[in-house]
Amino acid sequence: MTFDPASLHQAWPQPTHPRPIVTIGAGSIVADAHFPAYRKAGYPIAGLFDLDAARAKSVAEKFGRVRVFASLDEALAIPHAIFDLATPPSAHRSVLERLPIGAAALVQKPMGSDLDAATAILKVCRARKLVAAVNFQLRFAPMMLAVRDAVERGLLGRLVDVELHLAVDTPWRLFAFLKGLPRVEIAVHSIHYLDLIRGLLGDPLGVHAKTIGHPATDMAQTRTTAILDYGETVRAAMSINHDHAFGRRNQVAEFRFDGTEGAAYVKLGLLLGYPHGEPDELWIRAKGETEWAQVPLQGAWFPDAFVGRMANLQRFVAGEDKALVASVEDAWTTMALVEAAFESSAKPATPLRPRP
Repeated sequence: MTFDPASLHQAWPQPTHPRPIVTIGAGSIVADAHFPAYRKAGYPIAGLFDLDAARAKSVAEKFGRVRVFASLDEALAIPHAIFDLATPPSAHRSVLERLPIGAAALVQKPMGSDLDAATAILKVCRARKLVAAVNFQLRFAPMMLAVRDAVERGLLGRLVDVELHLAVDTPWRLFAFLKGLPRVEIAVHSIHYLDLIRGLLGDPLGVHAKTIGHPATDMAQTRTTAILDYGETVRAAMSINHDHAFGRRNQVAEFRFDGTEGAAYVKLGLLLGYPHGEPDELWIRAKGETEWAQVPLQGAWFPDAFVGRMANLQRFVAGEDKALVASVEDAWTTMALVEAAFESSAKPATPLRPRP
């Protein structure tokens, strides 16, 4: 074997002098991913603010020596901070409007409740000259950084087929805040996959999609099928079912990336028995090889993707990275793709012709 699986890049370079992080919002994502990631990377956590002071105190105590700010104004007064908005999409704009001019911010996905909200957020960021990115962290997961490296090194040839398949049992009871929202599956879950595909293939010409609910849940949508149109040589498709509640045996959570000369397979272990999950996996059949090789992963989607996401923003602000991945400018286009998917789902399918 001439291909060394361990040679693929799996981690984002770390900032030389990380800025203090002020986190706004103390929901489960902060306790499950943001703070574990920042502690693992050694990033300075300056403090935490939430309208629910008791919840903020609980999260702060879990991670020890984390300051709880008494008000948003107190939190925003920290100099040279990275403002980590772990807020609901409906609250993003009001917080961004109060950030200091020229501040750096990481905004939790989605970038607003819909494309109109995303456009308003983009205008706020432009007007206040904010250095802002959206927390599309799947791009930074170790297995996905490795896939990107394999693609860029030509190990797969030209990427011509990307397919996501999920048939899992998602515990919707953990996401009570989603109840009653008109947009769920694509807006808060599959948005990660749409963004990842955009990052690898660029912007599609359009999308065909259908997203629906399930009799077993009161969530607006939990199942989605989508085809992204990349012309006549590239196929990109998603088949997603969050309600496959018939045991682990035939559940699946996988990405397949086929090139003209090689392929990659990713198991999204986190989604199999979420939130505890299983180990992620990455397998590569590299150009010129006759066998698949498993890539020894050096981390997992949670929390390592959150480390990389913050690292890129920190390094960009410091001038160490030339590009800000998933900036609000770029993230707006992911939101436009989400909007297009919902619009497609709302339109009737091509009808069958009547029997002659």
